[in-house]
Amino acid sequence: MAEIAGLVLPFFGLIFVGYLTAKFARNPAGEGAGDAMGWLNVFIIYIALPALFFKLVSKTPIEQLTRFDFVFASIGATYTVFALVFSAGYLIRRNSLAESTVQGLAGAYGNIGYMGPGLALLALGERAAVPVALIFCFENVLHFMVAPAMMALAGGEKSSPARLVLGIARKILLHPFILSTIAGVIAASMSFQPPLPVQRLIDYLAQAAAPCALFAMGVTLALRPLKRIPAEIAYIVPAKLILHPVLMYLVLSFVGNFDPVWVQTAVLLAALPTATNVFVIGQQYGVWQERASATILITTVLSVATVTMLLYLISSGALPADLFP
Repeated sequence: MAEIAGLVLPFFGLIFVGYLTAKFARNPAGEGAGDAMGWLNVFIIYIALPALFFKLVSKTPIEQLTRFDFVFASIGATYTVFALVFSAGYLIRRNSLAESTVQGLAGAYGNIGYMGPGLALLALGERAAVPVALIFCFENVLHFMVAPAMMALAGGEKSSPARLVLGIARKILLHPFILSTIAGVIAASMSFQPPLPVQRLIDYLAQAAAPCALFAMGVTLALRPLKRIPAEIAYIVPAKLILHPVLMYLVLSFVGNFDPVWVQTAVLLAALPTATNVFVIGQQYGVWQERASATILITTVLSVATVTMLLYLISSGALPADLFP
């Protein structure tokens, strides 16, 4: 009887998860049958990807989850690219502070949520899970802090300093990916294993994460036609698709003492196209919206070639895991 319950519970559990999601999660696309895409995004962000992060992190030895040298090195590379692109927009192109901020994010904020986990695990195996989780959590913490802080300096954020700080803290602490990673770290530290039926439910949800996320991303891109190609694309695209992964590789090689798979994972995530969240940030503040959308589309299309080439270099051994052994 217990075995049958273990087989049945995950299926009904999915129905229950859907019910709770509809009750408590706000559908960003509104109500109605035509807004199923909004519910798919809710499923991906609040259910499937968090289940994937928890599953992978909870099975990781706790000492691997405290490699802050890796975190600081990878974030340093990412925000060096942000600073360079921001400076090009602000000092050379004479764009506003707000516009330059969105451009900087377009050059440094890769699609590490939707594309990162599935691609890294498929290409590099489950050993890529921890660096994916660490990069995602700590980079997003900084993104959530940098965007509103820069917009406040630009005058686009009308909240008081206290409300601004509270809003940033809420975004960080309540983000489902970060919450699931924290839960995974706690489970790993306690060597906790969920009951078999619960583990099966987590497995089902985790398996749905990558295909659903990539499908949703394709639909999102299709719904945002290319209307305006910004002149800044001339330096944002090479910064995102070439400079970012190259700099990540050089920095991690220089710091050294990392598992080769961790280095390869960080470089792969750095090579991903601009995140759709950059458009969301632009839309939220009414800055550089159409051009952010164009940047996402162009980097995504071109990344088919650049990411394929990078994976070939990794798989063939042409790209050593440490340039400075």
